[in-house]
Formats: sequence, C-alpha cells, structure tokens
Amino acid sequence: MTEADTVTRQILVEELLPHAPEVIWKALTSGELMGRWLMEPRGFEPVVGNRFTYQTSPAGEWDGTIQCEVLTIIPNSRFAYSWAGGHAANQGYGSRLDTVVTFDLAAVAGGTLLRLTHSGFELPRNETAFTNMRHGWAKVVKQVGTVAAEAEVG
Repeated sequence: MTEADTVTRQILVEELLPHAPEVIWKALTSGELMGRWLMEPRGFEPVVGNRFTYQTSPAGEWDGTIQCEVLTIIPNSRFAYSWAGGHAANQGYGSRLDTVVTFDLAAVAGGTLLRLTHSGFELPRNETAFTNMRHGWAKVVKQVGTVAAEAEVG
C-alpha cells in the first residue's frame, strides 16, 4: 500500500441540547464531568498546551494510554484537543492513531447545537478505530447533555 492509497476521514456528530452554551461548556471542560460522559482524564486542565491522558483497553504493543493536548479554548464556543494512541506494530484495534477532537457550540432557539468533529483517521490503518468511534461518539454526545442537565440541577 502506498500513501496514495490512504484516505483521511472524520467523524461528525451534531446534537441539539436543551441547555445554554455555558452549561454545555462546563460539562465539556470540567475533568470531573468529562469522566462521566467519556472517560476520566488524568492531568486535565482546560488550558491551551495542557497535556493529559485517558486510559482504555491495551492491545498488543499499546498500553491503552491515549495522549492528548489541549489545542483550542474559546469559552462557550470551541474546545479542541489532540487524541493520539496505539502502536505502529498493531493492526486493527490499537493501531497508531493521531487525530483531533473538536467540540463547537452554537446558541440556537431551544438550547445549544453541539457539533463534534473527530478528524484525522487514516484509512485503512485506522478503520477499526473509525468504525468503533463513529458509533461511540453518537452515544457520548447525548451523554454530554445528560451530564450537563445533572450538573445544572446539582
């Protein structure tokens, strides 16, 4: 396979959540709340340049650590971070992954439109991650709304 055979794909999920952007923002950028809708981050601070990790199931040569770095913070509007993991020796689950997760928020009638973009999947190498995360992110985005509602009441 050559570089010309590689296709880069992204995952896009949009959800209208019945909360103000400030409420959704808090759910996205609080480490404690993030742990309730995705995974518990280690070392997370919502500051550009901050490096943090998530831990998932290991595979082959990969220990399951997802390395992240905060890339963009625009309060109540955009939050982006790198998402890298895997190992070059792995095929399928746990293959080398170097991507970016971006959350965009827009105030709309009835709440906030949350758009998640997870970009940089190189196919066919990242086919397993792309397929699994495409389904997973759809569930996760709905969970952001649930966690935001609980945080708003609590």
